[in-house]
This record gives sequence, C-alpha cells and structure tokens, in this order.
Amino acid sequence: MSIFTPTNQIRLTNVAVVRMKKGGKRFEIACYKNKVMSWRSGAEKDLDEVLQTNTVFVNVSKGQVAKKDDLSSAFGTEDLTEICKQILAKGELQVSDRERQSQLEQMFRDIATIVAEKCVNPETKRPYTVSLIERAMKDIHFSVKANKSTKQQVSRADGVRVSRHTRGLCANTSVCPSPQALEVIKQLQQSIQIQRAHMRLRFVLPARDGKRLKEKLRPLIKTVENEDFDEQLEMVCLIDPGCFRDIDELIRCETKGKGTLEVLSLKDVEEGDEKLE
Repeated sequence: MSIFTPTNQIRLTNVAVVRMKKGGKRFEIACYKNKVMSWRSGAEKDLDEVLQTNTVFVNVSKGQVAKKDDLSSAFGTEDLTEICKQILAKGELQVSDRERQSQLEQMFRDIATIVAEKCVNPETKRPYTVSLIERAMKDIHFSVKANKSTKQQVSRADGVRVSRHTRGLCANTSVCPSPQALEVIKQLQQSIQIQRAHMRLRFVLPARDGKRLKEKLRPLIKTVENEDFDEQLEMVCLIDPGCFRDIDELIRCETKGKGTLEVLSLKDVEEGDEKLE
C-alpha cells in the first residue's frame, strides 16, 4: 500500500486537468482554466502561462505525482517540459457537463462570428450579421465539434501566408477562418446565398515575366479591375481567398523575388448588412 508523503504529493486547487493515457498508464497535468484552448489554438505561446506546475501527475486531484521511470517508459524522455507539451497537444481536457455546454455555446458563437466576418451574399456583396448566421446554423442543425478549436488557423491551402512579398493588410491581419467555419460555409450554401468575400489584390510584375505570368494567373483571378502594361505589368483584381497562396507562390517563384504582391482589401463588400427573408 502506497503512503503519500509531502515529497511525492502536491495539492492544487482551481485547476483545469488535461489527461492522457500512454503506455498503459494515466498521466495528468494541472493547467490554468481557459488557457488550454488558448495554447492549442496558438493564441498563447508561453507554456508557463498555461501550466500551474510542470509536474506530471497520476492524479491531480489527489496530488499524486507520476514516477520518473513511468514517464521515461511511456514518453521516451524525462524532459518534463516536452512531456507536458505532448499531454497538452494530445490529452483530453477534463471539464464538467456545465462547463462543456458553456464551451460549446461559446464555440458556436465564435464560428458564427468568423463566418459573418469572412462571408457575403454573392448577389448583393453585403455581409450577414452574426445573429443571422447563428440562426441559419441552427436551421441546418449544425453541431460544434468540441475537439476542434474555432481559433485554429486553417490549412495552408486556404490561408494567406505572410511572406516578404506580401504587404499591406496581410502583414498584420489574420484572414483565415477556422476549419469548422469553412465546414459551416459549405453547409450554409445549401440553404442561403453565401460565399467567401473576395480579396482585392494588387501585383506588379517585371515586363519580361508579365505576359507569361498573366496567363498562369488568369484561372486564379475572379475579376480584373484595372490593368496597366507599360514597362511592367500592374494589375488590381479580385480573387477567392483560397487562391491567395497559389498566387503568392507563383509570383514569388516565377519572378525570383522581383514581383510584388499587395493585399488592398481583405473583403470586397457593400455598405449595410444583409437580411434573411
């Protein structure tokens, strides 16, 4: 029978517990409330702001600390920081039913907010209000997936990747909706008029590359608003946000860094809010 003494027992209060089973053993870490999701989304990068202690437990509520041999066997290392990161990334956050319901409701609102920020009615180019998006989501019986963070950035294929050739708003603004928001948009398109708002870009290409690149860029462009081809090709156009990465890489690689790309507007919208009839 084990006897827990002050040397192998730590008691903490008001904690969020993340649990992980590995190598046939249970391991837990004690975190600050509301910080786990911030870490997983990338909003919080300081591990010390997430963990109450970098100690790994067998049972946080009882203060039972995991043995070094068990940690080494299960994780292949005795580095507590690395082990805590693994548990944070892959472990299960322990929450009460009330807390879980509250989190799901907040995530639902977050998703609706992201959709409202990124989308418009394609016919009027007017944005929808958050409340209307929430109502539409309820109408299609959308269910939040609790294991996916609404703040998580979407995959590269749909994101605006900041590079030294990307200037303007893109340099300091996040324009990528969460994976769940993208899923909602696809589902909402079956019931209401909605699409991702177009981005307005301006790019300048060297004359020798202009004509050749123009043909490659054409399939990625929705609308050309202005074009000037004198000593160099200068174009202002609207694109689907999902095409930004391809355009950025094409200009970067084909011009060997001599072309420039600028985000003039993240959303091409008309004034006023759209209404659902």
